[in-house]
Amino acid sequence: MKRINETIRRVIKAISRAVYRFPLTAVSLIGAASLICYMISLHKSPPLITEKLLFTLLVSAVLGMAAQFALERFERLSKMRLAVYGLSVLLAAGYFLILRPAPEVSVEIGVRTFAAVFAAVCFVLWFPSFRDRTDFNKIALVHFKSVFTAALYAAVLSAGIAAIIAAVDILLLNVDNDAYAYMMAVVWVLFAPVYYLSLLPRFGSEDEADRAFMRNAEKYPRFLEILVSNIAVPIVAVYTLVLFLYFVKILVTLNWPSGQLGPMVLWYSAAGLILFVLASPLDNRFALFYRRAFPKALIPVVVMQLVSVGIRLRAYGFTESRYYVALFGIFSILTGVLMTIKPSHKNSLIALLAASFAVFSVIPPVDAFTVSRISQIARVENILRSEGILTDVGLQPKSGASERTKFETTSILSYLDRHGSLNRLSWLPEDFSLYDDMEGALGFPPEYASGESGGRFLYVSVDAEKPVAISGYDVSVNIYTDRYANGPDLSTFSFSVRGVDYTLSVDRLSREDARVSVKNAAGEALVESTLHEFADSLRETAGAEKGTLPPERMTLEAAKDGYRLKIVFQNISMTVGEGTDAGVDYSAVVLFGAP
Repeated sequence: MKRINETIRRVIKAISRAVYRFPLTAVSLIGAASLICYMISLHKSPPLITEKLLFTLLVSAVLGMAAQFALERFERLSKMRLAVYGLSVLLAAGYFLILRPAPEVSVEIGVRTFAAVFAAVCFVLWFPSFRDRTDFNKIALVHFKSVFTAALYAAVLSAGIAAIIAAVDILLLNVDNDAYAYMMAVVWVLFAPVYYLSLLPRFGSEDEADRAFMRNAEKYPRFLEILVSNIAVPIVAVYTLVLFLYFVKILVTLNWPSGQLGPMVLWYSAAGLILFVLASPLDNRFALFYRRAFPKALIPVVVMQLVSVGIRLRAYGFTESRYYVALFGIFSILTGVLMTIKPSHKNSLIALLAASFAVFSVIPPVDAFTVSRISQIARVENILRSEGILTDVGLQPKSGASERTKFETTSILSYLDRHGSLNRLSWLPEDFSLYDDMEGALGFPPEYASGESGGRFLYVSVDAEKPVAISGYDVSVNIYTDRYANGPDLSTFSFSVRGVDYTLSVDRLSREDARVSVKNAAGEALVESTLHEFADSLRETAGAEKGTLPPERMTLEAAKDGYRLKIVFQNISMTVGEGTDAGVDYSAVVLFGAP
């Protein structure tokens, strides 16, 4: 018990020191945890301003870390503590003012925020190592150990508190289920980051207590050394060999990959760079081999990736993902060269270079979103000009455009629509709606390619807010059948109408078609209808990747000898082509009426 009390007191004391040392970060994390608890209590989507405040507080927390490490590294700044923190607060406030007019917290905002936070984290790692005051590799090791230690403590703490809450709820009194969410918010948003900060020493300090803290923090754990040297290094080596064999295959077949290589090499490069930094303090033969070989192996692998990305860019232009894959490829080549010609204690240049690239990627007009938007606008204009649809005098609708033109135009306009950039196309009508106005403006409705098979995709659903007439029908049944079903569905429905027994069944005829039928007790089909012809007619007329249609447009009726079926489709998902995902899924309400 005494040891437990000492541990608790030591943790509380360390957290208190961290709060005093990183005041802006601590205040920001307290605010973020409070906002998350408030959002949990609402039981609905929070106000937009709340989400923007949460983003701002998270950015402020990282800025506070960067500010404190800058103060500790640069003596001149240490005398201007209030000014440095004031500047950090102003930067966070500026971020909020930029965020405030936004109509939503979009993907673009998320990516820009992540890039800014990533850059700040890189500076957190770089500041203490400026001019080699502290070995960057040791700094990275301390942060790495601290993150995992804090995560372990938080996991144990959250599991323990959850068990206590459950015990109280079961044995003593009812506990609101929100208690678990509140607890997780406090533990993971507040406790874990603050405890992580408490494990970080004052890098480069001349104080004996700080130096002792640093000596203890920079010790390389034996289990981590085994993990890095005996497990991670061989895995990366084998993975590198696979990539080189694939490179040889490409040279033999002259068949370049169609997009899958970029993300694979990106993760390989990121993991390899982290492992390189972690292996730098080690002097065993595996670590030494890795430090010599990895930079030289990284360069040709990334060059191969950049060639693949270049092929994709030439064919399809820039998107945010391709922009970042290409940017990270350039970064990887530069770091590979640096690691080859610079000693390992100069690895701090990696963090500085990463921060520079992250900042570069969010500054207009060279940021990912501006470059991608300009690229896609140029693509769609070139495509439409080549078809004669876009001319110097405006748009000339053409219903007979090639299928590729239809697919490419729809894809690009959908991309621009998702990013709110359609208004930048001066040749489109004002208040242009992709799904409502595209056919009138260009001559054809939206059409969607399905992977490499050259097929099309359709998803339509019924407008659930509009009524459906049910007069004259006796029974209603919900059905669902997907493209992967084979043969008769196991879901059959038996019912009686005015004392007569019937069975409704759905038979899967193919990946595209299904048949709904109602049979009598003898198994004879009284009325039936197949579904694919109706779905195909919707594809020809709806022409939208996603759309909502009124019930009358989503209704298929069949009748025979006084028996009637009314199939009101709730949604239809169709993929046309030769790929493995080709087929149609149906969800519907079936109404049956007997004479």
